[in-house]
Amino acid sequence: MGFGVFIHRLDSIYDDNPAERYQFPSQYLRRVEACVGDWIIYYEPSKVAEMRGYFAIARVQQVIPDPGTPGMYLALIEPGSYLDFANPVPFNGSSGPVERGVLNEHGRISGRAQSAVRPISPDDFNRILELGFAEGAPLLPRVDTDVRSSQFDEEQAPFRFEQQRDRVSLTVSRVLRDRVFRRIVLRAYDERCAITGLKLINGMGRAEVAAAHIRPVEANGPDIVSNGIALSGTAHWMFDRGLISLADDLAILISRQTNDLDGVRSIINKTGRAFEPQRMSDRPHPHFLKWHREHCFKQ
Repeated sequence: MGFGVFIHRLDSIYDDNPAERYQFPSQYLRRVEACVGDWIIYYEPSKVAEMRGYFAIARVQQVIPDPGTPGMYLALIEPGSYLDFANPVPFNGSSGPVERGVLNEHGRISGRAQSAVRPISPDDFNRILELGFAEGAPLLPRVDTDVRSSQFDEEQAPFRFEQQRDRVSLTVSRVLRDRVFRRIVLRAYDERCAITGLKLINGMGRAEVAAAHIRPVEANGPDIVSNGIALSGTAHWMFDRGLISLADDLAILISRQTNDLDGVRSIINKTGRAFEPQRMSDRPHPHFLKWHREHCFKQ
């Protein structure tokens, strides 16, 4: 087992879905197989518009031949392991590349930096994770007044490392996942409710919206921004209970079972469509929207 870096582009010709699978040609088979059972970091190269650099982690569960494409393989991602970074990490830091393994003996960037799949050292892996999960960013979700300070204090340790025989294992708690998911979804939606269009900030400077999973965690929904939507309290309640849902084009659907149709219509923004993130990859994925319509929405 070993840590790795997988390059992923939004405009990739490969059949990738970072939270579920990574498609690659046979030339990378040994490198990917070396990552089975361990964690990898996804990297978006600088040639991509609005590139994110190092943007997420995931654990490789197994590698199989792609049943639909001869000569190609799939790295299957362990369900529930994918997690976007709270802060995407650029390739270059204040003292050069954060992934120092791409430097040659002369301290210059080598051809390794162009490899779509490459191993990464535990030191580089740690460095990138520490930057990706740093809590210094100002965006925070709403904190209810009934949360005890001791509970909030427990959330300040986002991850922990265990050193064993020169190997580093990462333990990501549900608490961290919830915090990071809220952060990335609120940032994608500019802290605005996708249904009402309201952007309300409370007296402590925190956004009065929550990050809702489209397909819940309990139903194997991943913590990926395309499975999330920013919702105010009432809209969140209605979405979870199937009184509203979204079509693939983000048209807002209202259940016929609602007892106050006019009232629901009055809080929906005038366009009748959910507000969406600017970045295409952040928008609600049709796969998750279909699940919500079929399993939650009261037709």
